[in-house]
Amino acid sequence: MTRTLVTVSTAGLACTLLAASLQGQQAPDRGSQNDAFRFRSGIELINVNATVSDPSGRFVSGLQKEDFSVFEDDKAVEITHFSAERVPVSLGILLDTSGSMAGQKMEEAQNALDHLLYDLLDKDDEVFLYRFSDYPTLLQGWTADRALISRALGRITPNGGTALYDAVSEAIPLMARGRNQKKALLVVSDGNDTSSRMGLNELKQRIHESETLVYAIGIDGESQQPTVRGRQPSQPPVQPLPPNRFPIPFPGVPRGGGGRFPALLGQFGGQRRPQGSRNDDRVNVGALREMTDDSGGRTEIIREPRDLNSVTTNIADELSKQYYLGYPSQGKKDGRYHTIRVEVRTGNYRVRARKGYVAS
Repeated sequence: MTRTLVTVSTAGLACTLLAASLQGQQAPDRGSQNDAFRFRSGIELINVNATVSDPSGRFVSGLQKEDFSVFEDDKAVEITHFSAERVPVSLGILLDTSGSMAGQKMEEAQNALDHLLYDLLDKDDEVFLYRFSDYPTLLQGWTADRALISRALGRITPNGGTALYDAVSEAIPLMARGRNQKKALLVVSDGNDTSSRMGLNELKQRIHESETLVYAIGIDGESQQPTVRGRQPSQPPVQPLPPNRFPIPFPGVPRGGGGRFPALLGQFGGQRRPQGSRNDDRVNVGALREMTDDSGGRTEIIREPRDLNSVTTNIADELSKQYYLGYPSQGKKDGRYHTIRVEVRTGNYRVRARKGYVAS
């Protein structure tokens, strides 16, 4: 009887050890690459993408986790996740299709974005495309099919005003549904916001609540009449207005018509113009930087449309060379904005990263 009990106990122990061994040898999770950036215990991770450059502006490669320091609200935090490898990107594209983009600007933008799609992005990257004039319109949702985006680009006809802030605001929730951990938004525009219902301060709050890197390319050449296949339209020059008279048509209507009337009311006692706007249709450099800089992205200003291709190439190159840093949330759910500062411990390097997040 005793011998039988010992045999059964030994068999039970063997089964327990075998089960533990099989569990330890279980195949790893084959989920998305995002698993590498999550705590399996459920602790929230604060994700930071950092661009490091030397004094001449060249990207600095080869840094290790130990080379970085991260501070939240000026207090050092532990970096628990790190990567220096190129990871897939979910990239949203917002293209200004207002009337002033007609002609060379639109042609160069289409060429630059096609180059981005087919030559600069990786096969695992995904893209969506918005156009915006009087209001934003989603032309193509998230896809890895470059041809779908390219065909949508080719069907664009510029007209109307510039609802830049509304376009970014509408794109932010869609960015959150991107499948890749790294998310970036690229805005291409030649004008000041003339048609949005949202103000700049409210838009900045929405950007703070996301992990999206926001980039902007502003075409800030002198205002010109749109060209049609290289020809200037046969319109008489605009004559200066006599003093103390209202201009006709009203200010704020974009060249070529198509502007929506609510954008005008802020000048005559009705709806206010968007915060950060100006009284002309030139690109608002300050507003673009307000949108991009806190996110860890940046604004590039060009004078000639032909420079769009080189600037787009530089942004794609930057996205491929960023460092990923992750640290555990400090447990604050106070709905407040908490600052983030990233430093490199050695070398005279410049670090650009998101400047904070909202603990909601």
